[in-house]
Amino acid sequence: MPASTPATQVLIIGSGPTGLTLACDLARRSVAVRIIDKSPEFPRSSRAKGPNARSLEVLEDLGVADRVLATGSASLPMRKYRGGLPIADTDPYEAAHPASDTPYTRMRLIAQWALEKILRDRLAEYGVHVELGAEATGLTQHADSVDVALADGRSIAARYVVGCDGAHSPVRKLLGVTFEGSTAEEQMMVCGDVVVDGLDRGFWHQWFDEDGAVMLCPIPGTRSGWWFQASPEQDAAGNPVPPSPESFRRLFARHTGLPGDRLSRAELLSTYRVNERMADRYRVGRVLLAGDAAHVHAIAGGLGMNTGIQDAHNLGWKLALTATGRAAEGLLDTYEEERLPVAARTLGLAAERLRITLDAIKEPGGGLDSAVSTETSGLGVGYRWSTLARDTRRDARSRVGTAPGPRAGDRAPDATCRDAATGAPARLFEVFAGPHFTLLGFGPGTTDALRAAEAEHGDVLRAFAVGTGARHGLSDPAGRARAAYGITDDALVLVRPDNHVGLIAPAGDGRAVGDYLNDLVGTAPATGTAPATGTTPAVDTAPAV
Repeated sequence: MPASTPATQVLIIGSGPTGLTLACDLARRSVAVRIIDKSPEFPRSSRAKGPNARSLEVLEDLGVADRVLATGSASLPMRKYRGGLPIADTDPYEAAHPASDTPYTRMRLIAQWALEKILRDRLAEYGVHVELGAEATGLTQHADSVDVALADGRSIAARYVVGCDGAHSPVRKLLGVTFEGSTAEEQMMVCGDVVVDGLDRGFWHQWFDEDGAVMLCPIPGTRSGWWFQASPEQDAAGNPVPPSPESFRRLFARHTGLPGDRLSRAELLSTYRVNERMADRYRVGRVLLAGDAAHVHAIAGGLGMNTGIQDAHNLGWKLALTATGRAAEGLLDTYEEERLPVAARTLGLAAERLRITLDAIKEPGGGLDSAVSTETSGLGVGYRWSTLARDTRRDARSRVGTAPGPRAGDRAPDATCRDAATGAPARLFEVFAGPHFTLLGFGPGTTDALRAAEAEHGDVLRAFAVGTGARHGLSDPAGRARAAYGITDDALVLVRPDNHVGLIAPAGDGRAVGDYLNDLVGTAPATGTAPATGTTPAVDTAPAV
């Protein structure tokens, strides 16, 4: 690395779930990363209720899913009331069951502050800690670095900067990036963390009446804490009353029919308006945006935090390869290419789920379960249109979508296999976990391609034979891996570091694998860090879905 290069390769501004996910991903890739936040102390915010199925896969890849599962709780059945009386219990995930290719099918309830602590603890294992009380007030970009001015007069120089600093992002404003969309004028909901006595913590309670609603969901890890959501109280003139413990008690008593003093404490009080906005760019030179700094959605479906976590997972490997000199600058352009369309689609999805939910709660038995759909799991998000999605099979099944299994650009599914050497159970997600590309060779015809790929790109790639007769790699006696990937003939599948399919090729087309990786990272360096030699691959573009 040139002597003039700043010691900090990546500076992350904002230490919410998005910023922490990105920091963990970069730190495990040995990137010199710093993460700062303007807050003087870590918040106890609990608005986000937890990771969806796809975010749980991301968290498993980062090595913290077990901690999230232990700290949080399973999603709860919803008990709905009318006129103060229970009328229906509904489990929106009743039909969702884990399978070999999808180990997570339900969201996990966990307070946002608890999730952030898990991620901070993971980050600390790499020797990186969040720097509090550091407010960014200025950005100056140079040819090979960015200077970030802080409110206390200090400055930080970094090769790249990522703004993960929320919907009101100062970084976005300093860049002059527009945030197109709308914010509803009317206040829709009041929110807070409350203590309530005497309610069954095995349910997410929802009282809906003609003139309003109260919803209470137990906060995991607390004895009597609840997430409180309600339609706003109005004064005599019809104006919304500012949230307060007193107004929360009045709303609680009015809609539940229970004594208001059952609600003994209310904090983290806030109001919510429907806010749908998206940045027109995710990158300006050496500064990028992620999470709420790049997009905000309607609350329905719980997609805000999850979309940010998945932004970070998409950006992490690309930024690491670029910041360390292994990949050309063009790789960073694929972050916006892939994630901006996802944000646009998510805005539409959240708005649709909100409309459906508002219609549903007008009828007895309707509730927040209407906000949940297969689409809100995140498992269907992929990048088939991306320049990083390539399929060299002559029949081009991945482009026309007639074959089962994922297409190039899609999420790479899990599968339960066995270690070929020991016979012990092994999962594809365990093989994928970490900062590397993974090459799966289905069938004996892929042997030469696997060896050649590992010899040329062994520093960034791990290659595995997959088959019932495999001597090295993974055996697939039940055929689960082949079924998950829709493989009939022998084939090669290259999985990106963010666990999306990058390339599908015939068994003998090892050259396609080499070309793909050379386009991104060049060949393996003999010593030290190689300069960037590649460009992003130029391939036929699949239609957006």
